[in-house]
Amino acid sequence: MVTKRDYYDILGIDRSASEVEIKRAFRTQARKYHPDVNKDDGADIRFKEINEAYEVLSDSEKRQMYDRFGHNGPGAGFADFGGFADIFESFFGGGTRRGGARGPQRGSDLRYDLTITFEEAVFGTEKELDIPALAICERCAGKGAEPGSGARVCPRCQGSGELRRVQQSVFGQFVTVVMCEACAGEGQVMAAPCTECHGQGRVRGSKKLEVRIPAGVDRGQQIRLAGEGEIGPKGGPPGDLYVVLDVTDHSLFTRQGYDIYYDLPLNVAQATLGAELEIPTLDGDEGLKVPPGTQHGKTFRIRGRGVPHLRSEARGDMYVVASVEIPSKLSPKQRELFRELAREMGVEAPDESLFDRAKGMFGA
Repeated sequence: MVTKRDYYDILGIDRSASEVEIKRAFRTQARKYHPDVNKDDGADIRFKEINEAYEVLSDSEKRQMYDRFGHNGPGAGFADFGGFADIFESFFGGGTRRGGARGPQRGSDLRYDLTITFEEAVFGTEKELDIPALAICERCAGKGAEPGSGARVCPRCQGSGELRRVQQSVFGQFVTVVMCEACAGEGQVMAAPCTECHGQGRVRGSKKLEVRIPAGVDRGQQIRLAGEGEIGPKGGPPGDLYVVLDVTDHSLFTRQGYDIYYDLPLNVAQATLGAELEIPTLDGDEGLKVPPGTQHGKTFRIRGRGVPHLRSEARGDMYVVASVEIPSKLSPKQRELFRELAREMGVEAPDESLFDRAKGMFGA
């Protein structure tokens, strides 16, 4: 399902945070995750989340709507990721943004949480996703105006798409040029907004996508599908879709990096005398020779039976860990055989319970 993180969690603040605390949290987070500073994978996504959260929580009206309705409130899904550069410059650059009415806005990025099986993560797979997203309004062809109607110059910004503001920040007083809210920075307003999309140029919908999951992925990794996010308002370019993976546990194997581990149950006779066994692997059953005298915890390595490396033809290894099982219930014949074995080994404890004697003999 497609989810958005809570804005307060993104900035690491309480819901009762003051304006000063919101600004301080934004400044700290933005410095940490700015793409020019942080080159880690996912830093750019985190930076966009931080700025989207600040854009809402720093505006009293938007914050009030968010506190009341959350991400599902009026206008949900129409957050402007394109304005985060101006926010950052206001805090850290101290400059002003020049230029006239801006072009089409880029749509929002989306996140889709996808759960796959252990085997699908190891060998790769293809999945069809049903993504709820904004689509172009067919009535107005994405223009936001009723068919046959036009646009007029915005009376608030006089067509520039921007407004000049004097702001007082922690760095002193300076003048900034901000987007005109009346026309959303376009310099024009619709004479008759589209009755289907209410002037936004897009409506709620869904789309199906085929996504290829490469072999070797693991829990928490993400796949970026460029241009598959929400369409921008009024014909703007789409954002991206990030598919975040979760992997179910396997009934037999555990994974550590590109290696897998398997606990091999052995009875006392097999561990003592040795055995030739068929064990499961990711590629099917395979023979394994257990030497005589195998101790509990002994590890056998099978090369190339682990997880394929991403962007490589190499594979990890499989580690088979011996798990010697001490019987808790014995037949009369088995009990007598163990007593005879105890005598052969010089253990003189005929009244000792078989279970206790077996534990003593095999170090359990």
